[in-house]
Amino acid sequence: LANAYATLSLGIQRFDASLAGIGGCPHAPGASGNAATEDLAFMLEASGVRTGIDLPKLLALRQQVAGWLAGEQTNGTLWRAGLPKNFKPAI
Repeated sequence: LANAYATLSLGIQRFDASLAGIGGCPHAPGASGNAATEDLAFMLEASGVRTGIDLPKLLALRQQVAGWLAGEQTNGTLWRAGLPKNFKPAI
């Protein structure tokens, strides 16, 4: 997420992420995996970048997918913390 945030100032407007951070290279020692779509979307929206993503719906989908993949590693932090009560999407 830090790399994505840093590149915003360079005009980069497309980023790769995966729901619940699923995927990546499990064979690379110390690899952090993929950025979680929900975390990236939240960071962008909180920074004033409109994504068009409905975060509550995305978090509900993430929960459903994580249930289907019980026992598999998932990543991300927004699903644990939840959306802040005062969160408003970017306009």
